[in-house]
Amino acid sequence: MNFTPLNVTFAILGISFLVIVHEAGHYFAARAFGMRVLRFSIGLGPALWKHQPKGSPTTFQVCAIPLLAYVQIAGMNPAEEIDRDDPELYPNKGVFARMVTIFAGPLANYLAAGLMLFVIAQVGGLPEQIVTNRVAEARKGMPAQLAKLAQGDEVVSVNGVAVSDGEELIAANRGRDKRETVYVVIRDGERLEFTIVPELHKSASGEHRPLIGIALEGERVYTTQPMGDAARTSVMGPVVMTVGTLEGIARIIRRRDSSEVGSVVKMTKILSDSIREAPQQYVWILIQISISLGLFNLLPFPALDGGRLTFLAYELITRRRANEKVEAAIHTVGILFLLGVLALVMVRDVIDLT
Repeated sequence: MNFTPLNVTFAILGISFLVIVHEAGHYFAARAFGMRVLRFSIGLGPALWKHQPKGSPTTFQVCAIPLLAYVQIAGMNPAEEIDRDDPELYPNKGVFARMVTIFAGPLANYLAAGLMLFVIAQVGGLPEQIVTNRVAEARKGMPAQLAKLAQGDEVVSVNGVAVSDGEELIAANRGRDKRETVYVVIRDGERLEFTIVPELHKSASGEHRPLIGIALEGERVYTTQPMGDAARTSVMGPVVMTVGTLEGIARIIRRRDSSEVGSVVKMTKILSDSIREAPQQYVWILIQISISLGLFNLLPFPALDGGRLTFLAYELITRRRANEKVEAAIHTVGILFLLGVLALVMVRDVIDLT
């Protein structure tokens, strides 16, 4: 894949947008509960622009490195001195207010994903992968390969039954068992006939199916939805994606395979590729990343929002706060571990690009 500056710029802006949305969730929840927010920073490093609205305690800034964002809520830093009489400090608020403030970040990512789903479902269309009747691969040693079917062949007829897509091709092949079957294909504009005898193969369910040993090409199409269907998709889509992501995490743990884990480098590459394909594909990938970002932050791991929520849940149940020094130490160890893992994954993703 050859990156272009414009594609990379849009990819970085997309990821930054999702992080800003996450931090905005924390910001608006904190302000709603009367917490003092000292800083809302977009990006890291030296500040290029700063502004503090009149009467507001918050300094808004844009920094030189356009990745990540953060919100500094007064009293959240364990190193700060806490005035127990200051009602605007984070630790001086009730447990419910603190839980909502922490949960609001991931929630903002889910709401953003739902809104984007609603928009593209009506405007650009949701991506759908369909199977075509074009051969992507004739597997070695299987009947199709032995009969000289080749990649790129378009199957137009099976034993006299016309087929125009993958589903019709599969349906026409069903029930042929081990009988001779005539496949008509178009290759480089030429019409060719192949007589192939399917082989019976036992599926995972125990059913014997006739196979000739071809993989079919996939093609992405974009389908719009009426407003009612789009509204349902915007609600149920994030739920379905969350289940899929959880299954992916379980698969990674079960197989001990981290190849599916990607850093910001991999996300940038995927977004850059999606821009080249279609604008709605770019938005679709942003939706998936937004869901992943929200879910990842809800995992009960130190330093993540989910880790903080775990301590708050303990406080809610036991009606006593966890030891602040112990909690701070656990979060520090957690963030160091996460940074180490992310650095290793990023190095691997950079190597994969070369």
